[in-house]
Amino acid sequence: MRISDAELAATDPETRRWRSDGVLAWLRRLTPKALRRVLRELTDGQKAELVTRWYGFENDGQREPAGDWRIWLIQAGRGFGKTRAGAEWVSQIARDRPGARIALVAATQADGVRVMIEGPSGLVAVARANEEPRWVAGRREFLFDSGAVATLYSAEAGEELRGPEHHAAWCDELAKWRRGTVAWDNLMLGMRLGETPRVLVTTTPRVNAAMRRVKAAPGLVETTGRTRDNPHLPGNFVVAMLESYGGTRLGRQELDGEMLEDVEGALWTRGLVERCRVAADGIGKPVRVVIGVDPPATSTGDACGIVVAALLRDRRIAVVEDASVANPPPGVWAQAVAGAAARWGAERVVAESNMGGEMVLAVLRQAEVTLPVVPVHASVGKARRAEPIALAYERGQVVHAGAFAELEDELCGLQVGGGYAGPGRSPDRADACVWALAALLDGLRSGAGPGVRRV
Repeated sequence: MRISDAELAATDPETRRWRSDGVLAWLRRLTPKALRRVLRELTDGQKAELVTRWYGFENDGQREPAGDWRIWLIQAGRGFGKTRAGAEWVSQIARDRPGARIALVAATQADGVRVMIEGPSGLVAVARANEEPRWVAGRREFLFDSGAVATLYSAEAGEELRGPEHHAAWCDELAKWRRGTVAWDNLMLGMRLGETPRVLVTTTPRVNAAMRRVKAAPGLVETTGRTRDNPHLPGNFVVAMLESYGGTRLGRQELDGEMLEDVEGALWTRGLVERCRVAADGIGKPVRVVIGVDPPATSTGDACGIVVAALLRDRRIAVVEDASVANPPPGVWAQAVAGAAARWGAERVVAESNMGGEMVLAVLRQAEVTLPVVPVHASVGKARRAEPIALAYERGQVVHAGAFAELEDELCGLQVGGGYAGPGRSPDRADACVWALAALLDGLRSGAGPGVRRV
């Protein structure tokens, strides 16, 4: 099969996009031998067009969503390809809509020029070989061949957006906008040209007033992405970033594109957890180890919280492993406890027994957990049990030897007064962590081995 010039360079935008996707999908189905034969038959112009083709090669998070949306938020990690997606989206609008008025909004004008206009994935870089767009710095205008004009604005000077009207807008790194609400509100009030004015926001997530405005806006659709999802990044860079920051608040925000916001009235804040984080390989040999267990209350839907805590030689206490198991049958979670005990040389297991202490003990014994098992009964609510443990974090008595994302999410969801606003139905990992830490803290107070306070 030979691909015609009309198929690769159709003038009608909808036809071009449909044929582009169709051709690329067809190419992907070919065997390597057949693909080499087809590529040899392409003309030089067709090869150049295929190389610069965007639609069909983008990641899922870079692909424009279907439907009648007003705002598209790409919330992704650094290096994912947010800028490329924004520049390609704006360029395609300029091709499809001659004479379009487009707003480009950056945290500062210098950021906009450096990234959105002249950057390696900016508007100049993504222009096709037969296009000659021009950047007129004095007027802050990017002129497309079609007659479309993109004007650069700074969020620092949000009042400049009061008055201008636009068909489309691209807002970059909105999480960096220091006075972003003025710029955002003025921009949205001017999105009234054409039948379907649309705004694309590309940003690494961070909580600020402008991000809250976007998240609450009607007609919002979101796509996400992680740094590691970009196959074009150097492999050693991705590995180094994950080794340095994986699982930490910074890594989850800057690499995984998660927006981590503190819960109102939380016992633990993200900042507190980060201050208590230490390197896993720097804690030395533990003095004693306890495993906290929060067995699942039901046969379906609940996790079994299994958290390992260790008393260190400097008398700090470290969370060293989250061995929790999601939705396990009894034998599976008991084996997980046994495995954690063997890895760390644990002295005892502290297990919540509200659903039956004898049952918990029997299940653990069946898994050949031979170390002492201390059943504890919770007589007060989860948050009340957690309050003295949170204070120990504040005092610097407790550290996290590594990153435990799911456990930390649950800790940061526990609220003063008894509420829980974290993930899942119940903070099973957080409960197990509280039991283990309470046992070791009691032991420190008494000067003996790990005690158990029935709270």
